Amino acid sequence: MLQKTVWAFSLAFVCCVASAQVTVKGRVLDAETGEPLAGVNVRADHSLKGGTTNAKGEFTVKDLPAGKQTLRITHVGYEPLRYSTSRSAANVVLRMTESHNNLGQVVVTGTGTHRRMADSPIPVNVITAKDIRDANIGTLEEALTKLTSSFSFSTSGMGTEMLINGLNSNYILILVNGRKMIGDDALMRVDMANVKRIEILNGSASALYGSDAIGGVVNIITDDSRNSVDASSTTRVSNHGRFTESVNLDVNAGKFSSYTSYRRQQSEGWQLNPMAETVNKKTKETELKPTDKQAFTGFYANTMSQHFSFAPNNRTTLYAQGSYYNFLTKRPVSEYKYNLYHTNYTYGFGMKYMVNKRAYIDADFYSDNYKSSYDYIKEDKEFKVGDKETRKEVTLYRGNIKSIVKLNEWNKLSAGLEYLDEKLTSESDKVSDKTLYTLALYAQDEWKITKGLEAVIGMRYIYNETFGDHFTPTASLMYKEGAFRTRFSFATGFRTPALSQIYGTNYSKKENRYTIGNLELDPEESKNFTLNMEYTKAWFSASLTGYLNNVKNMLWYLPISDEEAAKYGTFDAPVQQRANLHKVRVKGANVNVNAYLGLGFNVGAGYSLIDGKNLITGKRLDKSIKYAGNVNAQWAKNWGLYGLNINMVGRGQGQRYSETYDYHSSGFMLWDLNTGHTFNLKYLILNAGLGVENLFDWRDDRPWNSSKPYATVTPGRAFYASLTVRFRK
Repeated sequence: MLQKTVWAFSLAFVCCVASAQVTVKGRVLDAETGEPLAGVNVRADHSLKGGTTNAKGEFTVKDLPAGKQTLRITHVGYEPLRYSTSRSAANVVLRMTESHNNLGQVVVTGTGTHRRMADSPIPVNVITAKDIRDANIGTLEEALTKLTSSFSFSTSGMGTEMLINGLNSNYILILVNGRKMIGDDALMRVDMANVKRIEILNGSASALYGSDAIGGVVNIITDDSRNSVDASSTTRVSNHGRFTESVNLDVNAGKFSSYTSYRRQQSEGWQLNPMAETVNKKTKETELKPTDKQAFTGFYANTMSQHFSFAPNNRTTLYAQGSYYNFLTKRPVSEYKYNLYHTNYTYGFGMKYMVNKRAYIDADFYSDNYKSSYDYIKEDKEFKVGDKETRKEVTLYRGNIKSIVKLNEWNKLSAGLEYLDEKLTSESDKVSDKTLYTLALYAQDEWKITKGLEAVIGMRYIYNETFGDHFTPTASLMYKEGAFRTRFSFATGFRTPALSQIYGTNYSKKENRYTIGNLELDPEESKNFTLNMEYTKAWFSASLTGYLNNVKNMLWYLPISDEEAAKYGTFDAPVQQRANLHKVRVKGANVNVNAYLGLGFNVGAGYSLIDGKNLITGKRLDKSIKYAGNVNAQWAKNWGLYGLNINMVGRGQGQRYSETYDYHSSGFMLWDLNTGHTFNLKYLILNAGLGVENLFDWRDDRPWNSSKPYATVTPGRAFYASLTVRFRK
């Protein structure tokens, strides 16, 4: 009798639990054409549950708790939707209306919380996966230059330097899903085939980000498909042996999810001119001599990553992740005695916990480990062929815990604790296991003051074991009335010197000069002011942003006497020391306009004016440009099973100034023509791309001269083909 009672009670309990859970199944269609939409994100409010539509537009969100549930439906290029229900539903049909701007896009970088881009008091620019696909973008560098006007790149055979509004990569924080990337070639490690969107924050306008964010933040958000199986392969080939292959496999089985990716990149090197410009030491006259030196160095690179997540219930998600990357240059033996070999591996784990509908906690630990070595290809007195010498080895450990609480209808509070520990080792610079830790506390309030008026007020407290403590307050205000939005931001920034700048010693053979560290360096500080005005309608959008960034104690180089240099060691060449020499002012304006003309035609343009000045010397900032712009025109048409996209992109910039060599490289304008062909099958999506880069074959074909950097290292007109095969179920 007791056994029967237990069985009956258990059965009743299971039935009650099952009946208490809500499951929503349905389809998402284009409101105009009635065609199914693939890749639509469907998320439940106040829950970690969600999904993505398959090729037939179908979705399923299971195991939601009893009570009223609201689903948020978002998709790039469409207006967001909401669907509410208090019980299970099996045949829901949702119709999305096409949007011709990105203001419905949800972003996280400005405030650290999910907000529509149009409603963020801190201005954030977004490059979507659709933008990347339409322009057939292959690298992060291409995305930032061709699809925005704020970025520029200075490229040589040794690598690439990124600049945003006149400030170089030392002042730009690169994140992937909110986690900091380190290393000289961090941009190379981003797989564009797996990018959902790129969020760009100009200046240090948020309290959530500390050191390195004086110039801005680039946050790459990766795809998180919730289909049962989502597999894709992307292949891209172009002139000069340029080849990229990306493979992704996402599997979701109940409470468990796995995301796996691999990418191979490779390219041959090329010259822009077979002659080198040199100076005869005796006559002091310029001479031309044959050379094998390359403007762009050949390379290969491999990137692998794995992410696991487990959701034991509606409120909790646990995850673990790891990645590995290697990179090797292929330089001619006749001109170089070593290649550059880089490796990087990361690992981390964390959790998200929904306390209730108004609060959640996010905690994680992350480690990024980067190593750069000289791989010798020519024997000399110290090294044999095949020997490796560690140029730089950097290890970063980061722990972070953050809570977001919606206090009431008017205030949302974010607060957290972050710990960073860095270590540097270098055989070539004779640095061994130098460490530096930083502790930060931060808090931010998103305040709805009244209808149409919102503010974000934040404070970050930083304690660095070498440079002491520092406060960096921030404040942003947004007023919106109809289609108009006005935003104003004030932020202070604080950047501690890198370990390599404090301890490192290196020798430049090009300049025959040593650069040594300085134990007495001071942190760099900034004050940033930004004013943004925006007008947006369904078919047209325009924005104007003005900014002023004052940086003091900027690091530069100070020549020192032989007597002073002798205190640091024995040198057989002139010596310069890193020092806080510069006070810098950067001001400028960015203008962006986009319009839908009807019948599938879209046009857009962006223009940036940049005035970066060293207030001590009166000269322009090193590697800076005065203006840059981009334009695009697109026509797209969908016939159901087949879609066609034709896209023209132009990118131009003014002369680049080199303070080191007191030289201006020429300005240029490059044009790309891209065509995209999409085939929607039952569970399969095919995207083929054909196009021409540098349509008008512009090249900076001056003779090689290390003192006169190239404006750009494009090899000239190049044809490419790409194919993406994606299976979703």
